[in-house]
Amino acid sequence: MDLDTLLFGLYIFMLAAFLGYQVISKVPQLLHTPLMAFTNAISGISLVASLVIAGADWGLVTNLLGAIAVTAATINVVGGFLITDRMLKMFKKKKDATP
Repeated sequence: MDLDTLLFGLYIFMLAAFLGYQVISKVPQLLHTPLMAFTNAISGISLVASLVIAGADWGLVTNLLGAIAVTAATINVVGGFLITDRMLKMFKKKKDATP
């Protein structure tokens, strides 16, 4: 990989991080639950892709990086669903304790 390709990739990464922060910071609180559900779906796609890479026979380094990606994506998906479930429970009406 040459230096130009590395710098271009770094530029794209920094631009995506900045744009993502700007988009997320402008979302009203009412829309955070649907946004979490959408990001969980994206994390699920990245989990499938990391499983494909981890299972491919492209060398030891690729398999190790794929395994790390599988672990990170799994934590992200599970954590996202736990947080979404917790947020949805806050909107449910509470039942009376008296019969």
